[in-house]
Amino acid sequence: MHIWRSLEAVPDDLGRTVAVIGNFDGVHLGHRRVLGRARELADERGLPVVVVTFDPHPMAVLRPEHAPTQLTTVERRAELLGDAGADHVLALPFDTAMAAWTPEEFVTRVLVDTVHAAAVVVGANFRFGRRAAGDVSTLQEQGALHDFTAEGIPLDGGPMVWSSTYVRTCLAAGDVAGAAEALGRPYAVRGVVVQGDQRGRELGYPTANVPTDGLTAAPSDGVYAGWLRRLDTGERLPAAISVGTNPTFVGDRYRRIESYVLDRTDLELYGVEVEVSFVSRLRGMTAFDSVDALLVQMADDVQHARDALA
Repeated sequence: MHIWRSLEAVPDDLGRTVAVIGNFDGVHLGHRRVLGRARELADERGLPVVVVTFDPHPMAVLRPEHAPTQLTTVERRAELLGDAGADHVLALPFDTAMAAWTPEEFVTRVLVDTVHAAAVVVGANFRFGRRAAGDVSTLQEQGALHDFTAEGIPLDGGPMVWSSTYVRTCLAAGDVAGAAEALGRPYAVRGVVVQGDQRGRELGYPTANVPTDGLTAAPSDGVYAGWLRRLDTGERLPAAISVGTNPTFVGDRYRRIESYVLDRTDLELYGVEVEVSFVSRLRGMTAFDSVDALLVQMADDVQHARDALA
């Protein structure tokens, strides 16, 4: 798996490919369906699959005030795309200059001159080029001129069409089960464990704290059952997870993801990169009248987390 960060980084001897284009944030089941079709075509023709994606999200350049929070970093996106059938990822640095390209210019520069597409597969709603003027029919017309085929694949789903927007909507509502259904896996956040205020340790529930940066999507404030996985060793541990501030303690406005690994007080995780995945929501965030009342609730949370993960 290669991640190329520019057109110039793609090897000149790449040869013909099957190209897939899209943002692919989250790599949900709809994305995987598109990748699956590309993989079929590639295997039939003996060609590699190259995913063309964008970093940052085009909306962050075109309308930054409406830019969505990201579900995955480019690096994590590439891992998931590889699992779904991609051989290489071309992460184009999206800027105002690229936004001005016509659909025909995008096809020539990216699909013809760089990845040498023999076939192109996209989602049926894919738009590209200046003012989003290009669509699947544009790709098909250009393919007839440049010797490649083009297909648009419907992004089917459950109550709504699978989309990154739908996943974000689920997370904003605390519906991590709905997000997992669309993703085909539990939603997860990665980060390096930092030292917090250590209240959890004092209360008998030491937590691994991962800050939220406002750029990466996190579930709405509340308590969840899930898993904490060390990325250095791969060890996966059951956890009760708190997202948000701690409203019981006045003045605490620092939003973070805190994971208490069930029945473990011996872990030393400062500086360790971890992945926190969310399985089910246990309750919303609540301010308690006393520390004793909080402790009673925390014990209840731990038991519910243990039941949910059993």
